[in-house]
Amino acid sequence: MMTALSDWDKLARSLGRQQRLIGADLGSKTIGLALSDVERRIATPLETIRRTKFTKDAERLMELIDRFEVGALVLGLPLNMDGSEGRSAQSTRAFARQFSALSGRPCLFWDERLSTVAVTRSLIELDVSRNKRAKVVDQMAAAYILQGALDRLNRPR
Repeated sequence: MMTALSDWDKLARSLGRQQRLIGADLGSKTIGLALSDVERRIATPLETIRRTKFTKDAERLMELIDRFEVGALVLGLPLNMDGSEGRSAQSTRAFARQFSALSGRPCLFWDERLSTVAVTRSLIELDVSRNKRAKVVDQMAAAYILQGALDRLNRPR
């Protein structure tokens, strides 16, 4: 019996050997970014973009994609706890449509429920000050999202 390939399987087949992935945690004020290694096994926090307007945000993201030879973008999809999609998820999907058309690169979604909560708890457990947490939480949430996607991508088929 044949089964349809998932978006993740299609992505795995389409990526070049050394192409990385960028993970993004889209917030209303910031975009946290994380980058995979060239083997697409480990996600590392990269930077936080202070949001202004789509064109400027996309321009910075494209600079990073070009510099690091990124093949695709993994966006955290902010689902409600019951799995439904609200305004934030619709906004993320709209960003993905616009950005994918602009960049020519695929955008895939990863359920980001509780990612910021998990990262914040970890930082508190490590006794990181509130000020330092505020500076890194978005990019660490992006790394958390991207790591989940990398683990899925590398799962034996």
